Amino acid sequence: MRTAFVFWLALGSLLSAAPPNLREQKVRADKAKVEAEGFWIYNDLEKGFAQARATGKPLVVVLRCIPCEECVKLDDELVDTDPVIKPLLEKYVCVRIVGTNGLDLSLFQYDTDQSFAVFLLNADKTIYGRFGTRSHRTEWVGDVSLTGMAKALARGLELHAAFPGNRESLAGKRGPATEFASPEQYPALKEKYTATLNYEGNVVQSCIHCHQIGDAQRELYWKSGKPVPESVMFPAPHPSVVGLTLDPRECATVLSVEPGSAAATAGIQPGDAIVSLAGQPLVSIADVQWVLHRTPAEGGTIKAELQRGGKMVPATLTLPAGWKRAGDISWRVTSWGLRRMTLGGMRLEPLGESERESQGIAKGQTALRVIGLGKYGAHATALKAGLKEGDVIVAYDGETALEREADVFWHAVSKRHPGDKVAIKVTRVGQPMEFTIPLQE
Repeated sequence: MRTAFVFWLALGSLLSAAPPNLREQKVRADKAKVEAEGFWIYNDLEKGFAQARATGKPLVVVLRCIPCEECVKLDDELVDTDPVIKPLLEKYVCVRIVGTNGLDLSLFQYDTDQSFAVFLLNADKTIYGRFGTRSHRTEWVGDVSLTGMAKALARGLELHAAFPGNRESLAGKRGPATEFASPEQYPALKEKYTATLNYEGNVVQSCIHCHQIGDAQRELYWKSGKPVPESVMFPAPHPSVVGLTLDPRECATVLSVEPGSAAATAGIQPGDAIVSLAGQPLVSIADVQWVLHRTPAEGGTIKAELQRGGKMVPATLTLPAGWKRAGDISWRVTSWGLRRMTLGGMRLEPLGESERESQGIAKGQTALRVIGLGKYGAHATALKAGLKEGDVIVAYDGETALEREADVFWHAVSKRHPGDKVAIKVTRVGQPMEFTIPLQE
């Protein structure tokens, strides 16, 4: 079993650098090997639920898209498998899902920029918890660990042993119905994909990757001329948005609290173990993100139950309107599409403090350097308009207080529509210049 576990986790690293034909070979070899070893149920959720009902075991469902380059770093961290995980996994029915085609989105709601997500469930589809957190495109050390995964699995077993007495506290772990029941039903994906992987043809090309779900949700609003909801633009907020740094080796234990943050105002302290949030028991940082994801962008309060020095301590997080916008989304795979839509294919970074001073740009004002330009299709719009790498954007669509790429994204999708033209003011080697680009679908 341990060999199978290590194999499918390590496979992602091989796939990321492989040419298309080799990726096909690796994907097919993965399926053959995992099925031959027989520990993981391969891409068959119904079989997993049936086995869980028959055995009384809970399920662990791992969503691992193929061949997704963006989760390679997580795989690298998990290759050196801790033997503590082995006896824990043996207490679950283990299901591996390698593509989101046909995935039940009423049940499997998660941060789709992960491309690696774990669900712990009861056979009746009650969710015990989630595992898999990410706040950077290539760095994972502060978000996940094998120790943390082992503790999430152990906590899931505790919740399973207490079921159904704890059913009410688990109800909030499942979200409302999505716009469409499964990924391939979204308009952006409907004509390109089916509900199943095509092992008779090109299986790699037939796979709907996790991030494509987020892309499709956002495009559903954008192309219909409606503002993109904040919950879609800023999904699964990282705990740092409310001032929390959590220990990736624990279920949800506080390492530090940012002074002046919502967490600090709530009285949360380093060393506190967050036992429950919004009444929900927690198995990992991903569960904290789920509660934040379900909290309205308009603001509100979240009740927390903390364990501190052997005692239970209540706390209340109070979040202001627009709190989700503080999250950095530029690392996300889906930001690639946002750059096409709002920036004509530009990639931006904020100027450092010393550079701002040297250019006479005050703190709080827009100062975003162009560090990349797309060269093909709609991604080449800014390049064709005359913008260059090294240009410093000081105003976008008349706005001069957009400090991050994410602020530009949000302004465009909440205030503008596809086809609108926006003026972009830049400085180039100290000289002011102005360009106009159309917003893209």
